[in-house]
Amino acid sequence: MKELKLVFTLMTAAFVLVSCQKDAQVEEGSAYFGGEVVNPKNNFVILSRAENVLDTIRLDENNRFLYKIENVEKGLYTFRLWASEGLEFQMVLLEPHDSLLFRLNTLEFDESLVYTGRGAKKNNYLINMFLDGETEDKTILGFSQSPPMEFERKLDSIRNYKLTKLRQFNSKYPSSETFNSLVKGNINYDYYLSKEVYPFVNYANNERSNFNKLPKDFYDYRKEIDYNYCELMDYFPYYSFLKHHFENIALAEHFKKSNDSVFNIKSLSYNLIKLNLIDSLMTNDSIKNSLLAQTAVEFISNSKNPEEYDTVLKSFASKNTNTKNYQYLNNMVGSLKGLKTGEGLPEVTLVDYRNNELDLNTLINKPTVIYFWSSVYRSHNDSHRKAEELKVKYPEVNFIAINATSNNQANWKKLIAQFNYSKDNEFMFKSPEIAKHKLAIAPINKVMIVDKKGMIVNAHTNMFSIMFEEELLGLLNQ
Repeated sequence: MKELKLVFTLMTAAFVLVSCQKDAQVEEGSAYFGGEVVNPKNNFVILSRAENVLDTIRLDENNRFLYKIENVEKGLYTFRLWASEGLEFQMVLLEPHDSLLFRLNTLEFDESLVYTGRGAKKNNYLINMFLDGETEDKTILGFSQSPPMEFERKLDSIRNYKLTKLRQFNSKYPSSETFNSLVKGNINYDYYLSKEVYPFVNYANNERSNFNKLPKDFYDYRKEIDYNYCELMDYFPYYSFLKHHFENIALAEHFKKSNDSVFNIKSLSYNLIKLNLIDSLMTNDSIKNSLLAQTAVEFISNSKNPEEYDTVLKSFASKNTNTKNYQYLNNMVGSLKGLKTGEGLPEVTLVDYRNNELDLNTLINKPTVIYFWSSVYRSHNDSHRKAEELKVKYPEVNFIAINATSNNQANWKKLIAQFNYSKDNEFMFKSPEIAKHKLAIAPINKVMIVDKKGMIVNAHTNMFSIMFEEELLGLLNQ
């Protein structure tokens, strides 16, 4: 369940930051936010509110900081810092007169995070709820194969337990309306998310059949959905719910107009329906633009049909109001059209561990897998582990790892040493933004396969796909 909830963030990190675009809930009174970072990987913390970076705050000689927010806008804030596996982030609830301090160890980011001071109890509650969710996801996945009525009964039990815990907390530590709205929203939309995902995790591999077996009132909660829930707009469970909710209702509409019986993310009809539903139901431009962009990126990343790129881009453009998102999608489509099967790779300059500059094409002298990574995403370690497994199974294939975002050689080398990656197969781009455009690197964990002559076999695949090894075998048997 956790993987299902999180996988899409790799594709949409550039689009997810949103803002509520209504009158800010600003009250007289400041708030203090500070903390101590154990084993810091860099000497600063980035504090943000929605789309806006408030400040980059330096750590002192004791790896501590304290920051004052004047006339604080009550709600969720995000703090980011470099940790053992890259750039990590966590959300914190701040309200007027809070004086909140945290302590964390970058080696165990979320698990070590503890708050003290005024505002600590509510934030410790939130972080514990987040950590408990990881265990809860496994529990829900375990009974997702149950019949709908049994699944619903068990899911109801989990939600009621969490609501009871909230009431007990409030009886002991009376909390603000903002806190209670946030926690109840989290509980409810996490519950809704599990129900939206249910037809997709059933191993029958026939979503139409799964839909037909659901009780008529299974989705009655949809009458209560707030498509403009400002208090949760920046909170991951709400965005994750919306993403899967639109997948679900778009698929139901698609089934009415087709003979399909399974979920096919490459279906043009399904994706156009999804774009239309997002446009018609979402009222907040920021989150609507994010969902539209995520849908378009996901489709274009999976489709191999250039004509369909244009159809989806046109639909997206008619609904999107974010100029940067349109430019990103338009550039992506242009780059993908240039990466045709059977043609060579564009010229891209790499830098190796010894600071030598070389063209990507000069590295290819046998069937090659090129995979990309970034320290911003934790998944880079998974990608490297998968590549090492495949190297053993397919020694005839060369594997090249390229850091797609770093422009700092010292930091890049530090990461390679930290994770013990092979120095001989690791590279970075000399000009990351130019290279990412030329190679259409979206999502960041995309993979390219080329033959021994450097001709493109697949410009957009995934090492974790069940079909990936079949692609490699097909290449080796040519």
